[in-house]
Amino acid sequence: MKIAVYPGSFDPITNGHIDLIKRALSIFDKIVVAIADNVEKERECLFTMEQREKMVKETLKDMDKVEVLRFKGLLADLVKKIGACSILRGLRAVSDFEYEFQMALMNRNLAPSCETFFLTPSEKYTYLSSSLIKDIARFNGDISEFVPEVVKRELKKKFGFA
Repeated sequence: MKIAVYPGSFDPITNGHIDLIKRALSIFDKIVVAIADNVEKERECLFTMEQREKMVKETLKDMDKVEVLRFKGLLADLVKKIGACSILRGLRAVSDFEYEFQMALMNRNLAPSCETFFLTPSEKYTYLSSSLIKDIARFNGDISEFVPEVVKRELKKKFGFA
């Protein structure tokens, strides 16, 4: 079974993430969406781990070949533990490449049997990021076309527009 791990903070999950998962399902037998439960990263997140996990699970609940889990520590350790053959990463722009390339090389060193697999988003999501979504939502902008309904609802609550 070809298993790919799609790691991230998913703070929050966007339609760009969902697009990548759907397209990766045509290549892999199973996608494990791994939400990073990193203490230092948590301070930077708008949503708690529990809130992020709930939104991701609700969003992906109808995708049979997708599993959602939390992870702490090294991604390479998770990859080995679940027997994944690939790490799935999205590249939106050239600016993403340098960081992602460095991470891919380090993960290859730590987990040699696992390759990083890069996908570019659909054109309509190329500019989309969780940070941009949060900025728009903070000012009560319309994010309907960029996020699932659960995320829209939770962002409105978070910023006092619900």
